[in-house]
Amino acid sequence: MTTWTEQQLTELEAVGEIRVAGRRDDGTLRPLVIIWHVVVDGVLYARSVRGGEGRWFRGVEQHWEGAITWRGGDAAVRFARDADHDPAIDAAYRAKYGTGSAVRAITSAVATATTLRIDPR
Repeated sequence: MTTWTEQQLTELEAVGEIRVAGRRDDGTLRPLVIIWHVVVDGVLYARSVRGGEGRWFRGVEQHWEGAITWRGGDAAVRFARDADHDPAIDAAYRAKYGTGSAVRAITSAVATATTLRIDPR
């Protein structure tokens, strides 16, 4: 498995949002969508604030591959469900984005059910 470089993790931790796209059946990428993300113990995680109904999330579920971009970088990625670190991910979202209604939504049971680990390919 490929891992993020220290530079990439530093950049990802510093930016407020990333853009994510799943891969279509023909191999092309779906449109990029802005989402919030966190890095926990050197691993990139994201969730769908709309849970399983989120369009970008449904697109990712089809092939579990795609791409992300952020200010200063981009990467082809693999997505995998990973609920093993949800309490730490919740804490990371609160530390990064505060405790407002948007964070309450991204740490809700609906969003937590979509926790994804994002690894470079």
